[in-house]
Amino acid sequence: MTEQKTILHAVTKAADDKRAENITALDMNGISPVADFFVICHGNSDKQVQAIAREVKEKAEELGADIKRMEGFDEARWVLIDIGDVVVHVFHRDERVYYNLERLWGDAPHVDIITS
Repeated sequence: MTEQKTILHAVTKAADDKRAENITALDMNGISPVADFFVICHGNSDKQVQAIAREVKEKAEELGADIKRMEGFDEARWVLIDIGDVVVHVFHRDERVYYNLERLWGDAPHVDIITS
């Protein structure tokens, strides 16, 4: 398994452990120069969004991944965690519906992720 896929599986499991909802992984290879994978999920409260983001960051760091930046944590409406080739978007439920990244990147193939 490649390092990217190891990180991808670890961060989706971390989000699932904090009860993130509707976890989706998109293969952005050849679609976006920003990252190879996007992970999109949401929480139902500010506290849950922050807990998900914190867990994702900690699990990635445990694997030795370099967190390039984490934005939006204090506001907890849309937290972006840049782990290089994997970018995690943790939304508050209302913001996820509004921005609808899955529709925006509708041509990106979904990655089959197993979080258990």
